[in-house]
Amino acid sequence: MAEIEFRLVNDDEMPPVVITMNDRDEPKVVLNAEHKIWLCLHRKTIAGSAEALFEKIDQMLTGMLIEQRNDERMS
Repeated sequence: MAEIEFRLVNDDEMPPVVITMNDRDEPKVVLNAEHKIWLCLHRKTIAGSAEALFEKIDQMLTGMLIEQRNDERMS
């Protein structure tokens, strides 16, 4: 399992949280300290969103696999 990289930035043009990839194509979470009050205020909601995020990614994957399987069956 890949280790998640965390970065803390101060950028008034970036959103509070960004999930992206690092140079090794592994997950990287960027937290923007310009929004620290908002981040702290919503910390429990943000932390609790991990399960919902997984469910959405799982739905995307299931949809992609169904589409690939349907394409495979048509060939």
